Amino acid sequence: MKILITGDAGFVGSYFRKALDGHDIVGVDVKNGFDARKFFAEDQTHFDLVVHLAAIVGGRATIEGAPLSVAVDLAIDSELFQWALKTKPSRIIYYSSSAAYPIKLQDYSSSHSLTETDIDLSDIQSPDYTYGWAKLTGEMLAGYAEKEGLRVHVFRPFSGYGEDQSLDYPFPSFIKRGVEKANPFKIWGSGNQVRDFIHMEDVVAATLEAVKQDIQGPVNLGLGRPTSFNELAKLVSSECKYSPEIEHIIGAPEGVQYRCSDPTKMLSFYTPKISLEKGIARAIKFMR
Repeated sequence: MKILITGDAGFVGSYFRKALDGHDIVGVDVKNGFDARKFFAEDQTHFDLVVHLAAIVGGRATIEGAPLSVAVDLAIDSELFQWALKTKPSRIIYYSSSAAYPIKLQDYSSSHSLTETDIDLSDIQSPDYTYGWAKLTGEMLAGYAEKEGLRVHVFRPFSGYGEDQSLDYPFPSFIKRGVEKANPFKIWGSGNQVRDFIHMEDVVAATLEAVKQDIQGPVNLGLGRPTSFNELAKLVSSECKYSPEIEHIIGAPEGVQYRCSDPTKMLSFYTPKISLEKGIARAIKFMR
């Protein structure tokens, strides 16, 4: 199978390369001097599968601190679909995000598990910063592309993590603090903000299984396990066998209050293999 992976040198791309090893893979990544937008402008190859990961990404500091840089994703996605209309790939994997969900549904008072139907593209509700807007627009473009005869699989990953993730993200930063037995253990904000952590191996495996089974419509990728940053710190420090004091950095970016998936649709065709505890243990072992 001939496969294009945009953003293949990135964190998520590396997991797809591993999972798809043995296929004829073309990788496009600005890190390797090959810009996806330039590729879309010049290449006319037909691919059996396109895994579209090229994007401006970053942690909460980037989402809130550099919203215009994230808006470049709008251009990248637009050029992907224009290119796809010309080259007619058999299937496209488009990664949206849990950030696309309405922020009004993500607070402590409701403790609402987000389900795929909470996004209605005919009645758009405010998502999380420009990153969320870019992903909502990408989903809309994916819908138009399907009306033109393309097959686009849309996924909404929640807080994906892995052993080799950048320290710009909370999970690896917490692991580093645990391994170093940091005391106090610093947490941005109150620490009460909730996320749904899922290992990247499960994200990729669920994605490929959904493509294999031709699952229709957007799919949440998450464990459906609400975990606060305070709870994550306790799990990490417990695995590292120490009990630090917690220092909350009040005023630091912390994002929405409560973001957890309803994984019912995913669980109908794929069951995650890596629990949060197992993922923490693996990451600690890797970092040591």
